[in-house]
Amino acid sequence: MTLHDNTALLNPISTLRGIGPKSAEKFHKLGIFTINDLLFHLPYRYEDRTSIKSIRQLLPGTSAVVEGEILDSQLKVGRRRSLLVRISDGSGFLTLRFFHFSKGQQDSFTKDKFIQCYGEIRRGPNSLEITHPEYSFTSDEKKQLTQDYLTPVYHSTEGMHQTSIRKILDQALDALSLSSNEMMDLLPNSITNPLHLPGLKDAILQLHRPTAQTNTQQLLGFKHPSQQRLILEELLAHHLSLKELRNKTLVYGAPAFDQKSELTEKFIKQLPFELTGAQQRVIAEITQNQSTSIPMLRLVQGDVGSGKTVVAMAAALQAISSGWQVALMAPTETLAEQHFQNFTSWAEQLNINVGWLTGKLKRSLRKTTLEDLAQGRLQLLVGTHALFQDEVKYKKLGLIIIDEQHRFGVHQRLALKEKGYEGNIAHQLIMTATPIPRTLAMTAYADLDLSIIDELPKGRQHIDTVVLPDSRREQIIQRVSEACKNGRQVYWVCPLIEESELLDAQAAENTAENLQHILPELTIGLVHGRMKSEQKSGVIAEFKKANINLLVATTVIEVGVDVPNASLMIIENAERLGLSQLHQLRGRVGRGSIKSNCVLMYNGKLSKIGHERLSIMRETNDGFAIAEKDLELRGPGELLGTKQTGLLQLRVADITRDQYLFPIVEKAATKMFKECPENITPLIQRWLKQGLQYGNV
Repeated sequence: MTLHDNTALLNPISTLRGIGPKSAEKFHKLGIFTINDLLFHLPYRYEDRTSIKSIRQLLPGTSAVVEGEILDSQLKVGRRRSLLVRISDGSGFLTLRFFHFSKGQQDSFTKDKFIQCYGEIRRGPNSLEITHPEYSFTSDEKKQLTQDYLTPVYHSTEGMHQTSIRKILDQALDALSLSSNEMMDLLPNSITNPLHLPGLKDAILQLHRPTAQTNTQQLLGFKHPSQQRLILEELLAHHLSLKELRNKTLVYGAPAFDQKSELTEKFIKQLPFELTGAQQRVIAEITQNQSTSIPMLRLVQGDVGSGKTVVAMAAALQAISSGWQVALMAPTETLAEQHFQNFTSWAEQLNINVGWLTGKLKRSLRKTTLEDLAQGRLQLLVGTHALFQDEVKYKKLGLIIIDEQHRFGVHQRLALKEKGYEGNIAHQLIMTATPIPRTLAMTAYADLDLSIIDELPKGRQHIDTVVLPDSRREQIIQRVSEACKNGRQVYWVCPLIEESELLDAQAAENTAENLQHILPELTIGLVHGRMKSEQKSGVIAEFKKANINLLVATTVIEVGVDVPNASLMIIENAERLGLSQLHQLRGRVGRGSIKSNCVLMYNGKLSKIGHERLSIMRETNDGFAIAEKDLELRGPGELLGTKQTGLLQLRVADITRDQYLFPIVEKAATKMFKECPENITPLIQRWLKQGLQYGNV
């Protein structure tokens, strides 16, 4: 039997009772088109209505079924009219609060009547409360709120209620129950048996309809064998999709560069500093990769200031020494221009031609650049994603370097193979200054080999970080003034370009204006994303020359701006930014021999999580420790920066919670390739609807 024998479960959801065109459209928004899709729309949490809790046991923030006697009900008229019903079960008192109610409802809450209710417990002025609970009077046996099984809760969309989803799912589950083996087990027994995992059909039935005998604690903690079965399968599907991607790339040949490169050796000798051991190790790994005809697919991670650009230049020179061209792509014009300047200054002494290409380049310059590239007069081209437009033709492209990979999608990397030379594809070197925990990197970038530059160059300054409320703004401005008087330069970062009622964040433009008014003796520059490229470049160039004392900027200076004389970083509304982003911004200072400081300024009162997040910034400068915390607090989507990895479409798995399964996933992938390779594509298609389309870009 194959997955496609299952004709009933592949029927559209519109074949189920109660689903008309409008309902079907709502399900489509959730990615549900077939009955099979519906079965894999698994609960993301459960409500425990299996027992009645005493009022004394209730805790704010939890939900529970409570039964008690109505003591009184009263209409409260104030700023907002409400109906308050007070009940007791002998162990304590609970208030039921209604803002929307009818006269009939109000009259039904009579004294001495017994009531069952369910909802979220909150603290009220005088006792614990439930606002708008589900309720029934205990005399009505048909409406009892207790159930024999945990109640599943599903992700939904606007206008779609949980009761409706459960009713529709009941039909799909009935069809599944009646089938003999409709759901195909794609994982071999050699994977599932040692882990004591159930079959797929049993696991799905159990998760949608957990019985009274189900281990509630296991289920609520996502440790139940049925959940483990599906979590493992989903993580495995993601992992296999990237492995397949890698295999499809490795089918192609790549140019084998000479292992010994005189240009690389000359470049390293002329550097005014010694390479760190980590840089030397990573350069050796890249050199070995690029000296074979197997395409290199390597991710280089390095903390802020670890020297990734030098490593990239060494890799580029190995390609150029062997007569091949190199393309370096960055996500923003600011970062691309920074790379262009660095590479140009190094290349001048090596007699290498470096080109520059972005979407905003003037037509005449663009035409000249494209001609030089096609004729091979340009050995190294730096730019944004414009490097890989159809009209850009390389004579002999041998190496592609991509900076800040998490800003691009997997499909953008794959499109690069179209730029290869005579059936070859270019080697790929991907760099990121966002330290990604190894466990996440293994999953998010399973198609790549991993190198880590885990050592900072000698002389890099430790950055002291303080967290202050914006009520101390005057003191902070005084600190800025003193730093500038001592010949130092300062960054002042604001998250938004202009005022927003929604976010109430300081605008960079207003901040620059206010600071200029308070500090008239300083030269203040302004950089934000809406400025033209040449404007931004001009301001940053003046800052580098020390003609600007204070640079007010949005997060466009997050990466790429290198000014050794800048020793103070102020970040406003720091509570609104991710830890990894804060770490990137902080890394703009401490790049010289001067003692450097960072001030994280927050607005209003910090939440518990907000306090925890900013505290980690104060405690450590270790990017990997910060990344681990960011992953724990905000999840993989925030850390990787985009949804393009596919990780955000996880249905049951959770990268942080389930990372202990990654070694098992690695071994399971090896078994799948060895024992049942024919099941890999159906498994990927089951969990990632577009998983293999990337391979055909």
